[in-house]
Amino acid sequence: MNLKVIAFDADDTLWVNEPYFRQTEERFYELLGEYSSQHELERELLKIEIANLSLYGYGIKGFILSMIETALTVTDNNISTDVVGQIIDLGKQMLNQPIELLDGVEDVLKSLKEKYRLVVATKGDLLDQERKLKKSGLSHYFHHIEIMSEKDDANYLKLIKHLDIQRCELMMVGNSLKSDILPVLNIGGFAIHVPYHITWAHEHIEDSIDNERFKSVDCIKSVLELL
Repeated sequence: MNLKVIAFDADDTLWVNEPYFRQTEERFYELLGEYSSQHELERELLKIEIANLSLYGYGIKGFILSMIETALTVTDNNISTDVVGQIIDLGKQMLNQPIELLDGVEDVLKSLKEKYRLVVATKGDLLDQERKLKKSGLSHYFHHIEIMSEKDDANYLKLIKHLDIQRCELMMVGNSLKSDILPVLNIGGFAIHVPYHITWAHEHIEDSIDNERFKSVDCIKSVLELL
């Protein structure tokens, strides 16, 4: 490998994220429990979230709107304004969560910063991701921050062009096989998968990955052993 840039996903790679969504979903299901079963609410919320991605993108704000739409759907538009207000409050609580770095993240960044240009490559709401990065205290490790509307081949190619590197000079580190790993392998880069114990259903893939430019490790500290 002749790497020049190592890009890191943010949510559930650098810091905790998905558990806050799960906790909020549980409280949402309790709010709507008299109207529908948890299974039906889970299915309806996921369907609406995915349908809304092209409108709202990824992130907490789109999630709040999708919860409100789900509440309206399962109650035939008879949801009370009090419940809508509680859903909005749930979203605000998520936006105000402290940033909890995952174990070993700062040690890894500190070690790699002297050898490579480090980049954050994440998706989601611009304002929210900028806020989280600032609160994380990690900004000074990164040469560039890229917040994408979608993590696909085309956007990774744009990132490579912006960084003025060859495809084989990029390595991506992240927890999502669908968003962090496959697109980078598709364009000729390297990728390391660092699984997180909770993954949003939309990020799951069925197929295994067999590629010489792909590695999987148990924790982010193990990335150092491969470089």
